[in-house]
Amino acid sequence: MLPVLGMLNDSAVQNLSLGDSRGSPTAGLSRTALNVVAVCLGCIMVLGSLYNFLVLLIFVKFEAVRTPINMILLNISVSDLLVCIFGTPFSFAASVSGGWLIGQQGCKWYGFCNSLFGIVSLVSLSMLSYERYLAVLKYAKVDASNYKNAWICIVGSWVYSLSWTVPPLFGWSSYGLESSRTTCSVVWHSRSPNNVSYIVCLFLFCLVFPLLVMMFSYGRIVRIIQGQMCRINLTAAQKREHHLLFMVMCMVTCYLFCWLPYGLVSLITTFGKPGTLSPTISIIPSILAKSSTVINPLIYIFMNKQFYRCFLSILKCESETHNSDFTFNSRHSRELHMKENGSIQHRINQSFPRKDTMSSAAKQQKFTLVVHHIDYR
Repeated sequence: MLPVLGMLNDSAVQNLSLGDSRGSPTAGLSRTALNVVAVCLGCIMVLGSLYNFLVLLIFVKFEAVRTPINMILLNISVSDLLVCIFGTPFSFAASVSGGWLIGQQGCKWYGFCNSLFGIVSLVSLSMLSYERYLAVLKYAKVDASNYKNAWICIVGSWVYSLSWTVPPLFGWSSYGLESSRTTCSVVWHSRSPNNVSYIVCLFLFCLVFPLLVMMFSYGRIVRIIQGQMCRINLTAAQKREHHLLFMVMCMVTCYLFCWLPYGLVSLITTFGKPGTLSPTISIIPSILAKSSTVINPLIYIFMNKQFYRCFLSILKCESETHNSDFTFNSRHSRELHMKENGSIQHRINQSFPRKDTMSSAAKQQKFTLVVHHIDYR
């Protein structure tokens, strides 16, 4: 995603003595500001690593959560965990010491990694929204058991992100220190045609385009959900789809709350008057952006019933959950919905056969098939 924009010019970035910046808070942030930033980054690093590792542990331990849509959620969690491992510790150490510690090459590595993992998360969220669009608006045409499409989305998000984060390493723009001198990002402030062209393309294809996909997908979904809410009887399958949709929308809202200020500050520094934003103001969106690594896994655990039940099982040291409804996924929801024809009364008739035109043996066969799709994969 878009990193916070630096306030230094190109020559200053190239000639800056990184070693001299250590212990000199006046060059960027004040000592008090550095302490506050260090505390925030330390909390984000510890909590983000813990929560995202817990999500990975749930995926490894419980097969029931390994559905196609959850695989995309796992991709987001992996990218967040990598930020906590390869990004946050270096900015935390720089904030504690008062300056960047690992040199110019380390600065480039930091800027590249944070941009790569951030774009992967945003692209994955846009793909997730489009998957929900297919599942809700094109209900009968989507095969939720198709893991091939999920893997295409995952690989595609990384390839797409690499295509936009590798060019600065080879001359199309560059990575350098930010004005706080404790973090590194793309050098957005340069007004050269080379740098401006990269900034415009990155903004359009890595921020605006994914947001347009989300707006289109969820705008259409809201319309169909409003129409369905007018019905008196909603099947269990539909209720689960609505709950999952609400969870994904909360993820997108929180993610944009964390990352949109980051992008806006970058654009202001790029096209606005030099010196408009102080280092203290610039570092706030950076911290908000990193806090998304903590917020996302919390949404997975407490808003996704599957993850929440697995989380409780881990706390109770259980190897598996015992709720028969636990493994109910989107594919089973659609099959059950087709068998029920959207009617609760039809399910009751199947569960309790009566002596009418259909033989009891045939009714019992239908009932057994429905139970199979609810309880087992």
